[in-house]
Amino acid sequence: MTTAVQETSAAGRHFLLIGLGAMGYGMGRSLLRAGLCVDGFDLNADTQARFRAEAGLDRPLTEAAGEADGAILVVVNAAQTREALFGTNGLAERLKPGAVVISCATIDPQQAIAFEQQLAGKGILFLDAPISGGSARAAQGKLSIMASGSPEAFAKAEPALDAMAETLFRLGDRAGPGSAMKSVNQLLAGIHIAATAEAFAFGIAQGLDAHQIMQVIPACAGSSWMFQNRGPYIADGDYRPHSAIDIFVKDLGIVTDAASGAKLDLPVSQAALERYRAASAAGMGREGDVALVKLYAAQSGIDLPPKRYEDK
Repeated sequence: MTTAVQETSAAGRHFLLIGLGAMGYGMGRSLLRAGLCVDGFDLNADTQARFRAEAGLDRPLTEAAGEADGAILVVVNAAQTREALFGTNGLAERLKPGAVVISCATIDPQQAIAFEQQLAGKGILFLDAPISGGSARAAQGKLSIMASGSPEAFAKAEPALDAMAETLFRLGDRAGPGSAMKSVNQLLAGIHIAATAEAFAFGIAQGLDAHQIMQVIPACAGSSWMFQNRGPYIADGDYRPHSAIDIFVKDLGIVTDAASGAKLDLPVSQAALERYRAASAAGMGREGDVALVKLYAAQSGIDLPPKRYEDK
């Protein structure tokens, strides 16, 4: 008797998911909801076991990789991407020819190009596919994906992309443009979060209540998506790592390094990066990115809102 998992895999819809953090776990649930066969892997054994119980699969990577039609990498950076592909038990030696690697980390465009070229030598397709939207949208299958790669890579990745994305941007037929576009997004996101923290600190210093700020500014021209998304965390004293300070140390570092290579000065991005670096140096690297506001509190003595949320 053929099982549902076998039918899904036979239909070319079997994917490995490497990285089950806040984004990856939600993406995995979206893949399962779409009926895909998903082998999930994470360095956190408890998280991995929980996902495997949901997926109904508990196979070692060495076995699962040989059967998979593709691998989705939801890791932190280029170093982790490289390790997953070319390190011990690397996927480059275990995926079958014609399989596709969907790379979702924010990395330098030149690194994406290099990964594509290295995998091509082994007959493996590569899709440069960084993501945006946050953990809630990941769990809903409503991410925005900025992707570039060959038509063959897009075709092989299509079942997974359909499950994970509300909006898919096709940005070219080779790796590089996807990561370049993500860097543009991260430039803006990093600046807007830094501006949000600064605006709250300024408003509080002027005697305004943080929740009052959240009631007014989203209806005004000075608002942004990041203000509306991150502002409630500041108002509720929530510094959990929904997205951590160190993420923007990395991502704005990618932006400013790429700009330097193009002989382009980015003073606003550089100023924002220095705020993230200062927060990280102060021990806040693993806190939520809105913890930038604590720098202003330490400097001026303003009282930030107390914790007003329930731990889950």
